[in-house]
Amino acid sequence: MDCGRAALSWDEQQLQTHLDAMAAAINERFADKSPLLVGIESGGAWVAQVLNDRLPTALPLGSLNPAFYRDDFDTRGLKPTVTPSKLPFDVDGQHILLVDDVLMTGRTIRAAMNELFDFGRPASISLVVLFDIGHRQLPIRADICGETLALPPHQRVELRGPAPLVAEIRDTRPEE
Repeated sequence: MDCGRAALSWDEQQLQTHLDAMAAAINERFADKSPLLVGIESGGAWVAQVLNDRLPTALPLGSLNPAFYRDDFDTRGLKPTVTPSKLPFDVDGQHILLVDDVLMTGRTIRAAMNELFDFGRPASISLVVLFDIGHRQLPIRADICGETLALPPHQRVELRGPAPLVAEIRDTRPEE
């Protein structure tokens, strides 16, 4: 499934439809590779779990928290609690499906890949995202995407969960 253009609003059923289509695309493209599923904390881990539940055969599932690998945590700061990464499998020579909720600049994905390589050398890494909102600062693209949104720079998609998953667009401009 490619990242096609879509409307800026969606209801819970549309979100579930995206997740079903993404799971079908994973099954179709990667069934013969026996990939490992790795979600990026926290939204990507929620999406990875939902996708794994929808696959005909569950995949080995892990999670990464690349907070210490980011190149901008000095300006963004760290969350008060940073959960450790959990990869209960060897990544050497494996096909990895790296899952995140929102792809924007590409910096979180780069940080996650840096951390992933500290665990070993995968055969390949494919990116699966629920939303792609553009604004890329690095040359990173999704292999499977639920929806592409054309948002202005002051808007973000925020995923809340883990159950139920709820996505909303929020404005990041300071209130006047």
